[in-house]
Amino acid sequence: MRTILDSAATPAHASFVEKKSEFIGDAAHIDTLDEALAFVQTIRDQHPKARHVAYAAVVGGSDGRTAERMSDDGEPSGTAGKPILDVLRANDLTDCVVAVTRYFGGILLGSGGLIRAYSTGASIALKAAKQADIVPCRRYQITLDYSQLARFQQLLAGVDGVQSDESYTANVALVATVPLPNTERFEDSVREAFNAALVPEPLDTVNRAVAR
Repeated sequence: MRTILDSAATPAHASFVEKKSEFIGDAAHIDTLDEALAFVQTIRDQHPKARHVAYAAVVGGSDGRTAERMSDDGEPSGTAGKPILDVLRANDLTDCVVAVTRYFGGILLGSGGLIRAYSTGASIALKAAKQADIVPCRRYQITLDYSQLARFQQLLAGVDGVQSDESYTANVALVATVPLPNTERFEDSVREAFNAALVPEPLDTVNRAVAR
């Protein structure tokens, strides 16, 4: 699956006009459905004179299960939120929200026209967004000597891993995040490089966004 990296504070943004109605798409990364609702409210606050702000959001955990939410915001049922959600599904996206704002231009579009317009609004917002692949990873707690750090970082980079939560005291403590397909190779290479004196301690499994 994929996600988008644009934040709620600086969402991806695009717009177009269809029969005098302006449609504005905004897309942002979110981690919860509550964050999606808060984002949609900020869009409504930015467009107090807009007729509709329809949206769809998808979030999912590392267990592979996803949750969805959508709203037509006054448009005929199934003509706004559902088309936006269908675009998210078609692009295999999660952990993101797309809001499409409509300024009514006085010409009715009909159900088919609305579906196409809201789909387009979502699509152009996503096209403007920075997308990333979601990679399932395992996190490890590591404690090592300063003299071991450079070699360990070299091994971690060799399996497309990243480090975080570093603490530099008498020793170096950090968290290493490694893509699941590479975990066995990572553990073996660390064991061999340090003669089994350094043992990564598995913590949990998480999703990591990797820019495309």
